[in-house]
Amino acid sequence: MTRVSIGISPCPNDTFAFHGLLERKVEVPGLELEIVLDDVESLNRRFAAGELDAAKCSIAAALRLADRAVVLRAGSALGSGLGPVVLARSGTRNPGPDARVLCPGEGTTAFLLYRLFHPREGRIEHARFSEILPRVAAGEADLGVCIHEARFTYTRHGLVLVEDLGTTWERATGAPLPLGGILARKSLGQDVLDRLARAVRASLDRAFERRAETLPTMRRHAQEMDDDVIWKHVELYVTERTLDLGPEGRDALAKLRAAAIDAGFLAADAALLEVV
Repeated sequence: MTRVSIGISPCPNDTFAFHGLLERKVEVPGLELEIVLDDVESLNRRFAAGELDAAKCSIAAALRLADRAVVLRAGSALGSGLGPVVLARSGTRNPGPDARVLCPGEGTTAFLLYRLFHPREGRIEHARFSEILPRVAAGEADLGVCIHEARFTYTRHGLVLVEDLGTTWERATGAPLPLGGILARKSLGQDVLDRLARAVRASLDRAFERRAETLPTMRRHAQEMDDDVIWKHVELYVTERTLDLGPEGRDALAKLRAAAIDAGFLAADAALLEVV
């Protein structure tokens, strides 16, 4: 029996996908999984530091770790209309190049996208993703690059949409946006990687087949307890490409890698991110 530590976020898309594994309703032959829940940027850092064998990481972070990690074909967040959103207080007009901008972490795809499309705009500060929306609403920043449930709840806080970075990406590239994926260490070996990929896919299959069964798990961990918001979150971030990245997903990964290289965020000779 091989013990594998894997980190996921407490957001509904991850707890929906991993419900079967969290509740031990899916068998994982040959593996003993230790699942930990943490903020996405914390997971990026912990995986990079070697604290976890696998983790749901931002694709921006994954591109930098491609020499030692692979992304599993199941478990990714990739699609249309799911990108990070730039928010401001209602009534804010043209914050300007010196605006104070809160982002959810240097390793996040959200931060990479903001810098791709606004390379010289704003004074960037980083904060935990769940703190950004209320801090912008309180006037502590001019703009917030928000992820997860903020897309569905920002109007409740008196905020307005300045830009949907996912839409900007799709218009610029013609590709869906690869936000995050399950990274795993190459050192685990191909057999363990294959078993882990099958386990994630089995958990996803069960979640789709028994949706109602997943709700208590999602409620237990969600930042936003409104069931309608929870299901909107799942429907947006858990798609056919979450079951299998497929050729479209691989193409999207390649396009984000190329954009990151062009912008100087990634070395030109950086390793290619493999999908297993």
